[in-house]
Amino acid sequence: MKELVGYCTTCSKEIYCLDGFFNGVQSDDRKMYCFECFDESHHEEDPQD
Repeated sequence: MKELVGYCTTCSKEIYCLDGFFNGVQSDDRKMYCFECFDESHHEEDPQD
């Protein structure tokens, strides 16, 4: 089952719940991000990863 749950805060990509699994990242301030945008922003904060 595939259910649209929202859009990425950064790039507006659709984020789905796929068979009960959230296909993205929700930040502490409850904003949703796709994996690509989250990885980019997280890598900029901690460049040693």
